[in-house]
Parts: sequence; C-alpha cells; structure tokens
Amino acid sequence: MIRWFIFVVGYVALSFYVLQALKTITKQPWWSWIYIAISLVVMLNFIYQFSIGEETGRVLSISKSYAFGFLLTMLTFNIITIIFLFSEDMYRFISGVYQKMYGEGKEFGLPARRRFLSLLALGVAAIPFGALLYGMYKGKYNFKVLRYNLEFDDLPDSFDGYQITQISDIHSGSFDDRKMIEYGVDLINKQKSDILLFTGDMVNNMTSEMEPWAELFSTLEAKDGKFSVLGNHDYGDYIPWETEELKHQNLEDLKVLQKQMGFDLLLNEHRYLQKGDDKIALVGVENWGKGGFKKAGDLKKAASQIKENDFKILMSHDPSHWEMEVIKDAYHYHLTLSGHTHGMQFGIEIPGWIKWSPVKWRYPYWAGIYKEMGQFINVNRGFGFLGYPGRVGIWPEITVITLKKKALT
Repeated sequence: MIRWFIFVVGYVALSFYVLQALKTITKQPWWSWIYIAISLVVMLNFIYQFSIGEETGRVLSISKSYAFGFLLTMLTFNIITIIFLFSEDMYRFISGVYQKMYGEGKEFGLPARRRFLSLLALGVAAIPFGALLYGMYKGKYNFKVLRYNLEFDDLPDSFDGYQITQISDIHSGSFDDRKMIEYGVDLINKQKSDILLFTGDMVNNMTSEMEPWAELFSTLEAKDGKFSVLGNHDYGDYIPWETEELKHQNLEDLKVLQKQMGFDLLLNEHRYLQKGDDKIALVGVENWGKGGFKKAGDLKKAASQIKENDFKILMSHDPSHWEMEVIKDAYHYHLTLSGHTHGMQFGIEIPGWIKWSPVKWRYPYWAGIYKEMGQFINVNRGFGFLGYPGRVGIWPEITVITLKKKALT
C-alpha cells in the first residue's frame, strides 16, 4: 500500500509541474483539462492492472503491457519536460539569491523567456511521446527483412548460395493483431529459403498462448525443413505453477505442439543437412544464458556425434552463450544464430551510420552480424515483443542469410 501511495504522490507531482508549462503557453483551459484527464486515466489503469488485474508472474499480460506502455509514454513526456523547466527554475532561484545577496538590479525569469522554454520543453518531449505511441500502434508489426551474404573458405561446394531464413522470439502470448501476424508469416514464406531456423521463445509463459496461432505458423515452409530450439521463456519459469508436474507438462506440451507445427526441435542434438556428397552439421542447444538465465544448453552433448572438420551452424537462443562458451570451444562453429535481446525494442538504427540501443550495456552482441576468431554470429532482433507492447527504432526482424564459398585469390 505504501508503494502505491509513493507512486501516486510522485506521479501527481510530476504531472502538476508539467501542467504549469501548459498554462504558460496557452490561456485555453481545455488543453489543461485534456492533459489532466489523460494523466488520470493512465495512472488509474496502471494501478488497476498491477494491483487487482488478472494473473501474476514476471511476464506481463497484454493488458498489463499496455498499462505499462502508456505509463512509460506519459512519464517520458513528463520527465523530459521537467528537465527543461527545472533547469530554468534552478537558474532563476540561484540568480534571485545572488541578486538578493549582492543587490544586483538585473531582471530574471521574464514571462516571455518562461513561455519560450515551456514551448521548447513540450516540443522536445512530444518527439519520444509520439514515437512510443507509434511503437505500440504500428512499430511492433513493422517487419523488416534483413539480408546478409557470409563468405567461408571451407563451405562445401554444394552449399554455395544456400539460403537460410532465421526468425526468433515469437512471443505469441503478446500478439494482438491477427492480420499483421498473417502478414509477417507470409513475408517469411516469400523469402523461399532453403531452410527455416527458429531460435527460441515461442511463448511468453504457457503453451496455450501458441495454440490460437499454431495453424497459422504451421504454414511456414522451407524445402529442407524447419528447425527450432528452446528459449528461456519456453520453460515456463516466469509464472507460478501449482505443481512442478504442471510446469513440466507445459514444456512437454510445447514440444509436442512444435512437432505438430512441422518444426524439428533440437534439444542438445544435431542434424546433418545433405546435398549430394556434401553435408553441413546443424547443431541445436537448449537455452544457455549468463547471469540468472537457465543453463540447460549442453554444447558438448549436442556436438558429440559430429566431426571436428564439419561445417557447423549452431542454434543457441542467448548470444551470451556464444560470447562465454562457443567461440572458445575446441570445435569451430562457423555460424551461430541467436535472438533473445529484442534489441530492447528501442534504439536508433541508420544503416551505415549508427546502431545503438541501451541493451548494448548488457549484451556486447545484441543485434545483427558479428565476427570473432573467424566465427560469425547473427543476433536476430525478434519477430514479436514483450513487456513494452511496441518497438521504436528496433523493428521486428526476418533474417535471410546466404552462405557463399569464398573465391580463391
């Protein structure tokens, strides 16, 4: 109860401060009333969803996600506005003290100056405010096809030009627009790749989240098959279960459902992809993540029946596995495919110029292609979304990778 009291007091104080900026720039009271109404609705909805709303657990439901998203949008608007206004108020306060102490006759804090700063503050704050709303309305389904050509000295000749489509982090429990998901699935199929690889997190918590979408995702196709691995969310670790048996059964049900959808789920095991006399090893591990994430992945077990000189593609959900274990392994894994980070669903990307997201402070390898010790990794930005029900700057991704035999020089 105390935490809600602190939250309400803090939120109201921020909103009241911003309200003064609105009153400074216009004499029309209806702007203030609109702002007050929106602020109250956002606050009350957040309190309702997170106090007496449905379901518990560390992963947000759709309704809780939107409550959080709208609160985040309002707080961002308020805080940016206050940064401008508070700096001006501090300047006026210090100047006033100086004037009183030293008897200077200089005028500070003119109304015109205050109005200009209020306009500037609200204008700047409106940019992330609009971006966050766009991210919830459109950005989360702004699917992008990203293409890469990767060259290898030892790629088997028959696989020169072999095309892989990778998707990751479906998070079906967050979906709220069937038409857009159908568009995304159709876009995957339009790539007409040789193989489709899914690198984990099909659900947020429970197998039942995927059941309404299973028939649609069953239409995904690739001539050499569809393969998958598990991500950290697939184990059901983020909600309470009445018994361990129910939690275990949920995971088993997900494995069965993936099979029914046509995916060959690799659980610390491998498959060989064959073209004529040539072959490459496809290795799939269960989730392995640094920190508090599940470490069910067993790279040694998964590769126990392949040869050291095989060309290898590894599917491992969390890129920290590549960083901590894979690139240091005795075996050379030519290409690793991961996901997990979502690119934090927020950042700035201008190809060839800038690629930034706060998630880089936790994951050095957080989106796109990286190369270390002669080994590549692609970190997919994710097909779905989680928590904040949107994406800003880091769009949902369908990766298409073409393997190329490096020409002799």
